[in-house]
Amino acid sequence: MSDKRAPAHGSAKASAHALAPRSDFPLLAADPRLVYLDSAATSQKPQRVLDAITAYYTHGNANPHRGAYALSATATQMYHDARARIARFLGVADVDTLLFTRGTTESLNLLATAWGQSNVRAGDNIVVTRLEHHANFVPWQQLARAKGAEFRIVELDAAGAVDLALFAKAVDARTKVVAFGHVSNALGTVNPVAELVRIARAAGKALVVCDGAQAVPHLRVGIDALGVDAYAFSGHKMGGPMGLGGVVVRREILEAMPPYQFGGDMIEWVNDQDTTWNVLPHKYEAGTPNVEGAVGLAAACDYLDTLGMDRVRAHEVALTAEAMRALAAIPGVTLHGTARAEDRSGVVSFSVADVHPHDVATALDSEGVCVRAGHHCAQPLMRGLGVQSTVRASFWVYSTTEDVARLAAAVGAVRERFAVA
Repeated sequence: MSDKRAPAHGSAKASAHALAPRSDFPLLAADPRLVYLDSAATSQKPQRVLDAITAYYTHGNANPHRGAYALSATATQMYHDARARIARFLGVADVDTLLFTRGTTESLNLLATAWGQSNVRAGDNIVVTRLEHHANFVPWQQLARAKGAEFRIVELDAAGAVDLALFAKAVDARTKVVAFGHVSNALGTVNPVAELVRIARAAGKALVVCDGAQAVPHLRVGIDALGVDAYAFSGHKMGGPMGLGGVVVRREILEAMPPYQFGGDMIEWVNDQDTTWNVLPHKYEAGTPNVEGAVGLAAACDYLDTLGMDRVRAHEVALTAEAMRALAAIPGVTLHGTARAEDRSGVVSFSVADVHPHDVATALDSEGVCVRAGHHCAQPLMRGLGVQSTVRASFWVYSTTEDVARLAAAVGAVRERFAVA
């Protein structure tokens, strides 16, 4: 699962220029020397998104769904239009099956709580993979513990990808949930979603859940075509504001599933002893909605569609190949994960011999290079890799080959400074 060799990268060739100009991103434009390589944690925000949020608060701010006055109607329409725009970007035809949440973590907890508590029983099993972020691991682990179900973890193959043979053995007629990421946050591995879905469907009737937090900013996902039952994502990783994400769930599942939270706007009628629920999607969106977040995320979708998701993908593959090649050439550097850039999103995870990842990140920060160091909310994966933590560099639309060169130069300097004689 670790490879010190230079990666195979086909004919990919990185452009010296960003796909999107730094001038589109106020924070980056303000500091030309900053090399921001932590986009897998959160992306920088384009001016278009900031303008959309400001326009909402300047011209449309009111509580939607509740007011019989024009301004409230405007806020309601903006919220509705934002949902439709985001659904179109995601490839979702049934707009009302897109539920807004605070992000991927809440989306997965919604499913584990509302669906899991009603459907998982003692003697059942839940299947996840070794690649998962804690948000797609711990809720299912705790559900299994609470219900007396077996919790099964599918191990990885030698290349650091999900072992499909082991996956097929893990899923059976007693499997109630199969949960996997579309893209690994720690390694960038792009999973074969269609094949995982095929295997799960052949084995039984499990709820198939996909964590798309690291896929939606980088790939043309087309959720309806994937065949999963539920797909979760976060807006802040794709140029949108923090605090707004969502989950797309098949309508028949949502119609049968109980609400996740109770309160305003999710009810139809409240009697003294019982209550009936509002229609989708409002059934699962209790309280005052995050209209600002929805409007901002819709603007992020506009921005990414302007760039073109196929171009986003090609740009990141090229940068990833260049980064893997440059880092692999540095003595003492070990790359983690698959050897081909085409099998990853824009993520390179690595270790430097005899230097703790936190020390690497601190040293790089002194050179203006921002990377993430730690277990990346994937401690089960780190155990599988045989390490406690790694350094992670992650790219997005504003990243360049100059950023890659500065990363490699800074890592090389760290290696020379800390090298054991």
